[in-house]
Amino acid sequence: MKNFFKKAFLALCIISIASCSDDDDTTFIPDAMTIADFVADNADYSSLLAALERTNLDVTLNGNGTFTVFAPNNAAFTEFLGGTPLEDVPVETLEQILLNHVLGTTQASTSLTTGYVKNLATESNSSTNISMYINTTNGVVINGEATVTTPDIMTDNGIIHAVDKVIPLPTMLTFVTADSNFSSLAGAATTSGFDTDFVAVLSGEDSNLTLLAPDNDAFTALGDISGLSTAALEQVLLNHVIAGTNISTSLTTSYNNTLATYGDTMDNLSIYINTDSGVSFNGISEVSEADIVASNGVIHKVNAVITLPTVVTFATADATFSNLVAALTRDDQLDENYVATLSTENGTSPAPFTVFAPTDDAFASLLTELGAASLADIAEATLTATLNLHVVAEANVREENLMTGTVTTLGGDITADATNATLTDANDRVSNIIVTNVQAANGVIHAIDKVILPEL
Repeated sequence: MKNFFKKAFLALCIISIASCSDDDDTTFIPDAMTIADFVADNADYSSLLAALERTNLDVTLNGNGTFTVFAPNNAAFTEFLGGTPLEDVPVETLEQILLNHVLGTTQASTSLTTGYVKNLATESNSSTNISMYINTTNGVVINGEATVTTPDIMTDNGIIHAVDKVIPLPTMLTFVTADSNFSSLAGAATTSGFDTDFVAVLSGEDSNLTLLAPDNDAFTALGDISGLSTAALEQVLLNHVIAGTNISTSLTTSYNNTLATYGDTMDNLSIYINTDSGVSFNGISEVSEADIVASNGVIHKVNAVITLPTVVTFATADATFSNLVAALTRDDQLDENYVATLSTENGTSPAPFTVFAPTDDAFASLLTELGAASLADIAEATLTATLNLHVVAEANVREENLMTGTVTTLGGDITADATNATLTDANDRVSNIIVTNVQAANGVIHAIDKVILPEL
């Protein structure tokens, strides 16, 4: 008889819940009632119960915890499955879909705000938890897909928010389209005429990519992009995509490659990542929100559009080349206008360039060798002649294309040894090529460990 009254009272509560509006007060379940108990005792959640039991998640949601569950009813499951029997969904897939509805903390509707949270599902290539985009502008909408219909059903191990749809595992496209802060990016990516199908790339199940996503303010700061050709805009967008899922904690100060390419080749452009203070790219764009994790990759929101880099971009972004930049911009070198010259767009003479870039250690060694206290002590003519020896004009010579023999630079001839990756100047001084193929849109940089000098 006691159990009968408990069940009857519970049924009355459920009927009351079904008739509540979004503005109703929090609903408390009587007695000791877990999330799993509530689902089991509610006939409108029989599909959810079957899914939980099939994945053993009913045990998890019956135990101790502080869960928030966005619970789809039977109609939501019927729509989602589209006639496919629940039993035909692989258990591993079903488990991740269900975990995509569960937060590891208790979040009442009043504590939810527009933005990203992590749920208990994990990205396919790692154990990193997947993100969920919550929009509270008009009610509560999850990932632009599911709307909360009945909030704040309290249980003794968490809280349930009833939703009207099953929430699929999000792709990068899900977040780009759901988050209004990415509307400019979404508009650019859906421009017609691209060779790349960006919708397919961002929604592909096995994409495994990192998207550096400029927000709307970044596009506004960039200015009018209507003058860009379709091909140029496509390359700019591809310059925001890196192969592999790169969580922020895995990023280090180093070079990587984007999906943009040099000219009409398949050689990918480089991107310089600096993690000394936050995360920045090519010295022009900083991560404003990291690790928006989708099922097929990760998004890092950035505050500036990452335009196609020149060789000057990398020289100025990479602190390893600070002495080279200081030499190129020394007052008595301004007439040479190195910065403007090395920024020349590819296809316009004297671009493209191959730059053999001495590191700061290389310049420090040079000063010792010359007995000079600083770069200021090197004569103007000597410095000009020295800098010219590090630039090859009208050639993009990558490591794999470097041949043993004479290399003609702006300052004269040097000798390359492709086998040993060395350069020899007129004084028989040997420079080792220590970093190769830093590919810009107008040329390529190879770092060297010794400054090339004119004949002394």
